[in-house]
Amino acid sequence: MSKGKGSGITAPLCLSDELADIVGAKKGEKLSRPEVIKRLWAYLKEHNLQDPENKQYFKPDKKMEPIFGKEKIKAFGMSKYLKEHFIKA
Repeated sequence: MSKGKGSGITAPLCLSDELADIVGAKKGEKLSRPEVIKRLWAYLKEHNLQDPENKQYFKPDKKMEPIFGKEKIKAFGMSKYLKEHFIKA
C-alpha cells in the first residue's frame, strides 16, 4: 500500500462488518478501495467462486450474500455493490 493517507480512491475507509469479514480486515482497520478489490479477488480465487466457463463471473458464497446477493454477477461490476459498505469516518 502507498505511504501517507491517500485521497480519492486511495483514501483508507472504514468497512462494514460484512465486508471486513470477507476481506479479512481487523476490527476498525481502514482499507482503500483498491486494497478491498484486491482482497476480494483473492477471496474469489481462494474459495473457487469464479465461473469455470467464464472467469469474469462469480457466484457469491454464504459469506458474500449480504453484499452481493445470491445470483452470479460480473466480477468487474462488483464495485457498485460495495458503495454502502465503505463508511467514511
